[in-house]
Amino acid sequence: GGQKQRLSIARALCRDAEILIFDDTFSALDFKTDRELRDALKAKTENKTKLIVAQRIGTIMSADKIIVLDEGRQVGIGTHRELMKNCEVYRQIALSQLSEEELAI
Repeated sequence: GGQKQRLSIARALCRDAEILIFDDTFSALDFKTDRELRDALKAKTENKTKLIVAQRIGTIMSADKIIVLDEGRQVGIGTHRELMKNCEVYRQIALSQLSEEELAI
């Protein structure tokens, strides 16, 4: 699964843009492939700005900054750790998707 997503990512990397936008690109990937791909991308896109639109917490947990939207309104901004402490919407989504161990609470 996720063939279209992998092609989309490959195209973005071939363009060598300074800013990469991934709009729900990882959603069709299983968790293992998602993680492996993000790890590989991290090395290849180290000096680039990445904007990742995602609904899966696992995809964005290691982001420098996460912006949480609820019904189109910003309800939180920060790191995963900060949002787990200070943003009820983020915490509820996170707990519904991953175990406390996976969330490193």
